[in-house]
Amino acid sequence: MKKYNVGLVGVGAVGTEMIKVLNERNFPLNGKVQVFASRERDEQILGETYHVLKADENCFKGLDIVLFAGKTDVAIQLKDACVKAGAKMIDNSRAFRQDPEVPLVVPQVNPEDLDWNKGVIANPNCTTAIMLEAVAPLHKAKGLKRVVAATYQAASGAGQPGLNELEDQIRAYAKGEALEVKAFQHQLMYNLIPHIDKFNEENWYTLEELKMLNESRKMLHHPTLKLSCTCVRVPIARAHSESLNLEFENEITPADAREILSKCEGVRVVDDPLNGGYPMPLDATAKYDVLAGRIRQDISRDDKKGLEMFVSGDQLLRGAALNAVEIAEHLIKRGLV
Repeated sequence: MKKYNVGLVGVGAVGTEMIKVLNERNFPLNGKVQVFASRERDEQILGETYHVLKADENCFKGLDIVLFAGKTDVAIQLKDACVKAGAKMIDNSRAFRQDPEVPLVVPQVNPEDLDWNKGVIANPNCTTAIMLEAVAPLHKAKGLKRVVAATYQAASGAGQPGLNELEDQIRAYAKGEALEVKAFQHQLMYNLIPHIDKFNEENWYTLEELKMLNESRKMLHHPTLKLSCTCVRVPIARAHSESLNLEFENEITPADAREILSKCEGVRVVDDPLNGGYPMPLDATAKYDVLAGRIRQDISRDDKKGLEMFVSGDQLLRGAALNAVEIAEHLIKRGLV
C-alpha cells in the first residue's frame, strides 16, 4: 500500500483531534505527521513529542496532503504555496467554503464534488456537517424544501480556549471564586448564550446561522433551499445538538425516516423515547456517528410533508477532524492524490 506524507497546520483542539483520528483509522502515513505552527518548537501531542516547524510558504515541499486546523488568515496566506507544492489542502477554516472554485465536502453527502477540486477542499462548519449527515439522506429520498433549526453548541466550538473557560468557571464556582469571562460574550456556566459569531446588521442573523444556510445550499446543490436557524452556545464540553423542523416536497413518515437513516454511514438512529432513548451530547462525545432521534410527524401541518428530529454529534470529531480525515481517505480512494 502506498504511504502518504501528511502535514498539519495548527495544533489546537481540532489539530490534536486530527492526529488522533489519523492514528485510529490507520491512515497510510509515511512516518509521523509533520506539524506546523506559528513558531518552531518541540511539543507533546497525545503523549508523543513532535518537532513543530514554523508554517510559511516554503514548508510544504514533499507533502501529499496538508490538513489545516488553524486560523482563517493563515489558510488564506498559505493556500497558494500549499497548492504550488503539489499538496492537497483540506481546510477547516471558513476561508474558502463559499469559493465557487473550492468544493465544500462531507464525504457521506457529496463525495463526487472532490472530483473537481483544484488543490483545495473546504471542511464545512461543524454545525452544518452534523446536520447534513442526518438530513442529506432524507433530502435525496424525499426532496428537502425548508429547515427551521435551533442549535445547542458546545464550548468546544470556540476551540481549546472555550473548553478551558467552561472548565475554569466550574472549578472557580465550586471554590466560591469569581468567574472569569474571556472566550465568550457572557458567563457560560449555568447559562445559555444565543450569540455565536458576529451579527449581520442587515437581518440580525449571526454569521454562524448564515453559514448553515449557505453551506447547506452548496453541498446539497440546492440553491432554493430555505433555512432559518438560531445558534445557541450551551455549557456542554463537546458535542453539538440540533433541533430540526424539516419540510419536504414529498410525503415522509417517521417510519420512512428511520428506515432511510438506519442504512446510512455516519448516522445512528437512537429513537426509543419511552425507554430514554434519544440523542444526547454525552452519548455523542468521542463517537464517529451523528445520533438521530425524537423523529416525529410535524403536527402543525395538515399533510405528511413535515418532520421533527433531534441530532447530536461530536463537534471536534464528527464535525471537524473526522470529516477532514475522511476527505483525505476519499481523495485516495478516488485516485485524486
